[in-house]
Amino acid sequence: MGFRHYLRPRLLPEIMKPERQLGLVSATALVVASMIGTGVFTTTGLLLADLKSPGRVLAIWVVGGVLAALGALSYGALARRIPESGGEYIFLSRTLHPAAGYIAGWISLLVGFSAPLAAAAYGFGRYVAAWLPANWPPESSGTLLLLAFSFLHALHVRGGAWAQNLAVFVKVALIVSFAGFALVHLPVTSSPQPPPVSVLAFGPALLLVSFCYSGWNAAVYIGGEIREPERNLPRALLLGTGLVTVLYLLLNTVFVFAAPVVQLAGKVEIGRVAAQALGGFVLADAVSASVALALITTASSMIMAGPRVYAQMALDGYLPRLLAPSSGPPRAAIALQLVIAVVMLWSATFETLLIYIGFTLSLSTAATVCGLVRSRLREGAQLSVVGWPWVPGLFLVGVLAIAGISISGRPQATLLGLGTIAAGWLAWWINQRRHRPAPGPGARTGQT
Repeated sequence: MGFRHYLRPRLLPEIMKPERQLGLVSATALVVASMIGTGVFTTTGLLLADLKSPGRVLAIWVVGGVLAALGALSYGALARRIPESGGEYIFLSRTLHPAAGYIAGWISLLVGFSAPLAAAAYGFGRYVAAWLPANWPPESSGTLLLLAFSFLHALHVRGGAWAQNLAVFVKVALIVSFAGFALVHLPVTSSPQPPPVSVLAFGPALLLVSFCYSGWNAAVYIGGEIREPERNLPRALLLGTGLVTVLYLLLNTVFVFAAPVVQLAGKVEIGRVAAQALGGFVLADAVSASVALALITTASSMIMAGPRVYAQMALDGYLPRLLAPSSGPPRAAIALQLVIAVVMLWSATFETLLIYIGFTLSLSTAATVCGLVRSRLREGAQLSVVGWPWVPGLFLVGVLAIAGISISGRPQATLLGLGTIAAGWLAWWINQRRHRPAPGPGARTGQT
């Protein structure tokens, strides 16, 4: 019995298929919107603190972009074969095992939405701190943001495609306009020879950058609604990833050369620090307001999208039925996500949170590409994979090497990610036992 047949009774109920009405532009915009969020505005200061050199930081951003492009090419091959919505939830179920698909859905619950939501809330708190009392903690501002938008979305606030396109325009315009102004105002200084750093510093640094590039696979979650998915899905993944990589390099070139390393290292609100060094408090306030607005749109989109995933998992029988509403917005799922995000916001340091997200999502994407490799070995050239076997092979080697180094460099955050995956497997096992059918009349009972 194949995985497709196995999945159909519970995971894929017979419902009307969504209409394919999104084209290449909309799919690419979704990738861009999903990628440009908290990370690019908050991580470079942390990278400078670990790597001690602007050149090393920019090299890490290049490596992250190359890995994301390799992943996009690999996912494109899967999208051509399985042009349906669901992302890793469907891919892993079809190529490896339904348990792997379930764990991917579990990761979405904790790491795909709730943890990035906490990170966005913290970043928002740091960027608005300049306008608040000196001792006001960023966690408080972030909590107020989460409460406000969770309440609004629970009131049946709905967004449309225009809202997403507006968010994309605002974020891209922010980066292009600020980078264009700043590049011609960068100070001309000589950089001293940077001190040496341990190779163990590069693993966590690449995980931080992996968090920033996460979202390159966003279009596969709505593959069932994209026209000509065999052609448009792979192109959207690669185009969106390439565009964001260029924008990230422009923006981070400004960040790392705007001021001496000692002024930038360790600063979460590095966009404001760089802007103040280049244009004073007026430019710093303008950039802070723009970044805060971008983080608000990021948080709002996750508060709106995440609970729909949990509601669907509840309909599939993998989460309590309470999370699947009979009508209106999934208020119980919104409340669940709010609680998880607030707990993460207050219980983890920002860097630990980002490494936890990057590590866990990287393993999820690596498992998905392993499924692609398994399918290719089983089906041969019938499954077309660009750059086979180098593209998926290099992606897996890169991701697994980063993960291995990071376990030594940041054991707490990475072990938390492994614990999340283990908890997902345990939840799958419990769920399967709970739904195991009772023995029929003719079943062996052990009685004579």
